[in-house]
Amino acid sequence: MEKLMKPAEYAKELGISRQAVYAKIKRGILTAKNVEGKLYIVVDTKAKTQKGFEAETKAAPKNPTVTTTSAPQAKDYKALLAAKDETISVLKGTVKDLKKSNKQISTTLKGEIDLLKEAFYEMRTLYIHQLEDKKPQDAIDIVTEEETVEPEPEHWISTKKFFKQQKITKEKQQAKITKRLKKAYRSGDGRLMKLEGKLKLNANKNYKDILN
Repeated sequence: MEKLMKPAEYAKELGISRQAVYAKIKRGILTAKNVEGKLYIVVDTKAKTQKGFEAETKAAPKNPTVTTTSAPQAKDYKALLAAKDETISVLKGTVKDLKKSNKQISTTLKGEIDLLKEAFYEMRTLYIHQLEDKKPQDAIDIVTEEETVEPEPEHWISTKKFFKQQKITKEKQQAKITKRLKKAYRSGDGRLMKLEGKLKLNANKNYKDILN
């Protein structure tokens, strides 16, 4: 007599995974039926399950001098071992298929990445050529009057000479301006520099912001 079981129930009954059950169905080891859109395993009710075998083993007498394993029980035990071996074989095949699939995916991705790199380099080369084509061949450089004027050479003077040029004679005022000049130098003012440890000023620059 046939009995219909869900894949999860059948897996639990035999102590195997649902993936192994589906693999057995795919390989034709198990017979399955589709009933109202749901998949069921066709089981022969005459065959003993693992649970029934364990129950019979527990109920058998424990006298060591008496052999408790009958011929049908030994047959069921061998069938269970065969089922375990089949499950292991199915799992090994599944792992092998997964490795093969992963290798194919990796190869495909690598090929796609190589194609994208080639496309990028082609677009970059094309873009550079377009820019070179747009560049005027007979460009004329226009030189303005300001560009022809050479900058005045820098002329550095001491603070003493600077005060003399600015006609600053009072010591108090000189000390105040010196303090401002040192602060400007520390802040990176290009009009000032130190030469041999002494503060120097560019005579060609304007210092109204410091004097006022």
